[in-house]
Amino acid sequence: MANQNLPRVLLLLPPMVSSEFQRHYSNKFHFLNLSSLPLRQFIATGDHDPSSITALICYGGQPLNADALGLFPSLRLVLTPSSGTDHIDLSECGRRGVQVAGIGNLFSEDVADLAVGLLIDVVTKISAADRYLRRHVPPPWNFPLGSKLGDKKVGIIGLGKIGLEVAHRLVKGFGCTVLYHSRSKKPFVSYPFYGSVVELATNSDVLVLCCELNDQTRHMINREVMLALGKEGIIINVGRGALIDEKELLKCLMDGEVGGAGLDVFEGEPHVPKEFFGLDNVVLSPHLAALTSESYMGMCQLMAHNLEAFFSNKPLITPVIVD
Repeated sequence: MANQNLPRVLLLLPPMVSSEFQRHYSNKFHFLNLSSLPLRQFIATGDHDPSSITALICYGGQPLNADALGLFPSLRLVLTPSSGTDHIDLSECGRRGVQVAGIGNLFSEDVADLAVGLLIDVVTKISAADRYLRRHVPPPWNFPLGSKLGDKKVGIIGLGKIGLEVAHRLVKGFGCTVLYHSRSKKPFVSYPFYGSVVELATNSDVLVLCCELNDQTRHMINREVMLALGKEGIIINVGRGALIDEKELLKCLMDGEVGGAGLDVFEGEPHVPKEFFGLDNVVLSPHLAALTSESYMGMCQLMAHNLEAFFSNKPLITPVIVD
């Protein structure tokens, strides 16, 4: 039975993450579970007093906008187990004096690994070849050839920690040429900088999306960018689904105006457009780039350390700047 005297933390998390986190840390915190109820319905049940909740943990599938924040008058801490914070109204948190903590660079290497893995798969047609072989046995086989990764010019959008890790792997491991677009030119790198995404796409064979989602980056990969990338071009997305105009991407892929895509994120998650499933030039992953078993445990530990810091009136380990 949970100790009611422990610090109370509301969990707005998927069941798998929630249960694992509780299994390791229920001796330190008294966890309240949203379960499958909408947030307002959860509060309306009357089982928990929202004014008693000072800390909560939420993931990208549970938006925390101004209305949701207003349900918790005593809230002072929001944690998210994700790299992005687009599901949290940071301005409202700042107005209410609510601290926010993320996971810092914990996932950067794992996300970069999957980005490169998706690119290798699309270029060399591993998944498509696997499906073909399972359907066409015995030989002879008549499967289209893939292409070489090392000759590719890769445009990285968002040269933060993840983007730099992707660049390092592609340059050192495969001899690719890296170009990039970011909010500003990075003085510490020698990769060519392009001030517009269209210009970057025009000069690239591949676009890898590693940037955050905000009002400026939403649908930044539009039809103009896709056509600039060209018929052989490949798009890899390990950022956020809404960075891409998904309807236009599907159209370009089906019409042969873009060569292929590797997608770990989708605009309407958890929904994935069924049209993707029949395309052999697309490799799909269910938003798992960050979740290796090692990073998963690291995520749980980091969230617990942030909670301990908060309830001890100490600085957060991985604070997010709020307006």
